[in-house]
Amino acid sequence: MSRFLIVEARFYDHLNDMLVAGARAALTAAGHQVDVITVPGALEIPGAIALADGAGDYDGYVGIGVVIRGETYHFEIVAGESARGIMALTMDGIAIGNGILTVENEEQALVRADPAQKDKGGEAAKAAIALLKLRERFGA
Repeated sequence: MSRFLIVEARFYDHLNDMLVAGARAALTAAGHQVDVITVPGALEIPGAIALADGAGDYDGYVGIGVVIRGETYHFEIVAGESARGIMALTMDGIAIGNGILTVENEEQALVRADPAQKDKGGEAAKAAIALLKLRERFGA
């Protein structure tokens, strides 16, 4: 049994509830312990994961959030930089599943967040588990 931390950017409550539920269900079904913390937005997810990993209390992480395209360039910055930050940490050997949805509208987000439909929260958790297994296999 490993310990996982879900880092949630709590902006769209109803969508995040579904993503967290899917991630939590996948992690507990695999026999792992789960904690959840909340950060202000998707840009803060990589930083929170880096801080938590520095403490050494968790074996893996799942980033959860929703970024919906708006009328400004802000969408591209948030979507790109949050993904870049997570990828940089992953390349450093941290087991992270990226469950940050980047969508055009709320309808797309609902389908992807719903555990009964695309279950992107659950998929992100499974990715984190897979990366943790690889890290253990390669002795990192």
